[in-house]
Amino acid sequence: MKKLILLLLLVPALALAQPYPSKPVKLIVGFPAGGPADIFGRALAQGMASELGQPVIVENISGVGGVLGVERAAKAAPDGYTMVINSASPLVIAPYSLSKIPYDVKKDFAFITLVVRVPEVLAVHPSLPANSLSELISYAKANPGKVNFGSAGSGSITHLAGELLKSEAKIDIVHVPYKGAAPAVNDLLGGQVQMGIFDVPVLLGHIRGGKLKALTITSATRAPALPEVATTTELNYPNVNSDNWYGLVMAAATPPEIQRRVHAAATAALKSKAVDEQFAKVGGIAAPTTPQEYAAFIAAEQAKWSKIVNAIGFKE
Repeated sequence: MKKLILLLLLVPALALAQPYPSKPVKLIVGFPAGGPADIFGRALAQGMASELGQPVIVENISGVGGVLGVERAAKAAPDGYTMVINSASPLVIAPYSLSKIPYDVKKDFAFITLVVRVPEVLAVHPSLPANSLSELISYAKANPGKVNFGSAGSGSITHLAGELLKSEAKIDIVHVPYKGAAPAVNDLLGGQVQMGIFDVPVLLGHIRGGKLKALTITSATRAPALPEVATTTELNYPNVNSDNWYGLVMAAATPPEIQRRVHAAATAALKSKAVDEQFAKVGGIAAPTTPQEYAAFIAAEQAKWSKIVNAIGFKE
């Protein structure tokens, strides 16, 4: 009888002692299936599964610009079996643009690694008499309020990128929000708006087809898909940096040893040829970091975008 009691007492300890991971891991993507975030998430999941020795199952929980998916991960059991691929929206922009968010960015998350950067390109309709960034700025200064820029929606990176250029170049350009990138790009192609800043893959075909003019990459480094287009850094506007990006976080209370295991698996996956090729198909550049580097990156992004959000008085 004593042996049976001792055995029963040992069962929880033995369960806890199981090496991580001992079952499938869930990776939440806070956006619909089929989009860039989903493609990045599934490529990462496949790469991490090989490293972890367990399936990594993608679950799409979209809504409020990625906030709902991030919330689910923040409130999940801190056992390492739930993580989320996040964009700038829920961790960087939402804390300043939403009246209330269901988590505390500084307290509720363990920052694992930056996953991918997606360069953005500033493009204009051919009817706009500007063939360079300097010409665009000169034209906008000579015609205040007459240049419209489209975005995927108020508070999106594509909106704030335009506001950042407006602030840094001291020009008066007018924001026109749309419900997604697709309708915004359609109107840019039709000339209803004159310019826009979007992910390179979104505009690449139109640029190569001569339907739009690419003036600059809003990044510190040139985009592999458009190597001939100079960056804002090269053109003396280094603060106009609006790379889209995605990272990996999980619940803050996740044990450090599990966080280290997840980080090792994620960075190994991100350095693999298979994941790199999948990312490249949608214009992504794998960007593994240390957890400390990722936390510092988040803080820097918050400092940058909060100023823009506050300056334009954007609040939902």
